[in-house]
Amino acid sequence: MVTTVKRKKNTAPARRTKSAPAAEDARFVIDQDGTIIHATDAFAALVDLESDKIGGQSLASLLDFADPDSALRPQGMFGHTPGAYIDALNEGMHKVKLLRSSGMVQAVFQFDSVTARNGRRYVIGLKVRKGGKSPAIDQDLIDTILPSTAKTKTRDVISTDNDSHAVSDKEIRSFLNMSHELMVVLASDGRFISANSTFNMHFGYQDSELQTSGFADLVHPEDRSHVRAALLSVMHDETKEERIIDFEARFSAKDGSTLWIDWRLKRVGDKTYVCGQDVTAIKKHESALHSGQTQLDEAQAIGHMGHWRWEVGADGIEWSDEIYRIFGVTRDDFHPTLDGVNAMLHKRDIGRLMQAFQRAIIEQNNYDMDFRVCQPDGTVRYVRCEGRCEKDEQGEVVALFGIMQDITERTLHEHDLREAKEAAERAYAAKSQFLANMSHELRTPLNAIIGFSEMMQRQLLGPIGTEKYLDYINGIRESGEHLLDLISDILDMSKIEAGKYELDLEEINIAKVIRLAVHMMEGRALDARVKISIDKTAEELSIIADRRAVMQILLNLLSNSVKFTKPNGTVGVECYDRGDYVSIKITDTGIGIPANKIKCITRPFEQAASHYTRHHEGSGLGLAITKELTELHAGALHIESTVGIGTVVTIRLPHDAHAAAKAVQIKS
Repeated sequence: MVTTVKRKKNTAPARRTKSAPAAEDARFVIDQDGTIIHATDAFAALVDLESDKIGGQSLASLLDFADPDSALRPQGMFGHTPGAYIDALNEGMHKVKLLRSSGMVQAVFQFDSVTARNGRRYVIGLKVRKGGKSPAIDQDLIDTILPSTAKTKTRDVISTDNDSHAVSDKEIRSFLNMSHELMVVLASDGRFISANSTFNMHFGYQDSELQTSGFADLVHPEDRSHVRAALLSVMHDETKEERIIDFEARFSAKDGSTLWIDWRLKRVGDKTYVCGQDVTAIKKHESALHSGQTQLDEAQAIGHMGHWRWEVGADGIEWSDEIYRIFGVTRDDFHPTLDGVNAMLHKRDIGRLMQAFQRAIIEQNNYDMDFRVCQPDGTVRYVRCEGRCEKDEQGEVVALFGIMQDITERTLHEHDLREAKEAAERAYAAKSQFLANMSHELRTPLNAIIGFSEMMQRQLLGPIGTEKYLDYINGIRESGEHLLDLISDILDMSKIEAGKYELDLEEINIAKVIRLAVHMMEGRALDARVKISIDKTAEELSIIADRRAVMQILLNLLSNSVKFTKPNGTVGVECYDRGDYVSIKITDTGIGIPANKIKCITRPFEQAASHYTRHHEGSGLGLAITKELTELHAGALHIESTVGIGTVVTIRLPHDAHAAAKAVQIKS
């Protein structure tokens, strides 16, 4: 009767057989994994171990081959690996180094391989006696340890307590062929032992073709390194026994196609059982999804547009990557919630956004709106939001979703276009206003000049020398001076707008300039019955500025104050040193300026009253020139006025116009 050898657990001690000869030789028996399953006392003594403790030891921990290249055959793609050399052992005599606690010694052992009925191979090692002879393997030892050592090819069996239930290899293969999974059995060197029909069909190889190749030969070259590591780990690392390892890798079929396989490996004894699933379709689908997502992300980045979704009642909001960029935050640093988003919105837009959400839920309508986002670095972005309602089966709104697009560049461009359009319209209106003003301002003095000149030419009032002609000559002079003032204002404004007005900077005493300007306006103020005075000024205060420009600023302001102040009114001038600048304040009790006109009266040819209703002459350039000359000094003009009460115009001039203008250029 042929029996099956069953290997005991590694922890079981080796036992000495009763049939072994009395004069023991140093011998051992190891299984396919290199574990000692039997050893004599003589061998135990050679390695300094007690007889009852040598069982279960790994042979690799007790001896090394002195010449591994001679004793072991290379194991395919894996080379020599500790603990796996039993499968590649060359039979015969080999010199070994015994690893003892008392020191290493050398000896010569004869190695012979035997095969049991179940196909498992064992190796018997015997110490060679002096003279190069080794004892023969006695039949008593073989019969006791390995009762069936006939070196014949026999079928593998799955042993049970009742041999009548043994399952043949053919039956097992028929069972495995029913599975849609890829199943193979590998030897410890990675060679194929068997494969099911699913594996054969997927890869296109027959069993006969697989017998001449290894599992790693089918691996795609780019994945071979990590597959080799996985195979080595599961096949030759004893700590991986009974542990399942899984990995994904690309494999090459016989027809040259590449398959993605998800493998699971488990080692049992000297074999590795491998089960796999073809995930090529899944990988292609994942690749298509990844490609689509990449294209979507790139398209959103190009269009500065991202998508979002908010479930009604939830606190968090789902954002795409582009919306994080629009808000100037990252996924790691910011979690989008209603409160977090509101904190980044412009204060005037928070209410509008919440109302839009609420209205969309109540009315179940789509919506769109624009709002401003204040990024953490202070940058303001303009965002366009368009939303849709997501409804459940009952028609209730369960979520809002939509897109947000950064429209900052477009908004700013539209703003610039509007300003350019308004500027063009103002320029056109200014031209019309200029023509309307000049038609009146030029005709009036010209009529006087022409009329008085003609009367004097014809001597209508008598010969030259009549006193009345003196009044006409005075009218001609005043009209000419008025024309000269108009033309000077136009020329000054043209030079300023063309950037050709250059300041002649020098140190001036501002108090003296103010007194001179007031003195020059006293005659006009006296004619208009307006009291003009200097209320307060710093006598020793000096600044670096253009004397002519400062004088023109003061004369323009004083002239306006006198012109628009009724008889018995007052005009006062004050000057203060504010540390960083000089403040000149001109106050009058005139007719005042409407609030809606204060912003526009400093524009060229603009006046507070229509040219049809106004009662005062002028080109409308006085305040415009004053503002431009003040800003050329890096100063500022401020107007406060109340209709019927009066006007206060404040001029701020730096102590040093040159240094102030240079500082402004650096900042800009």
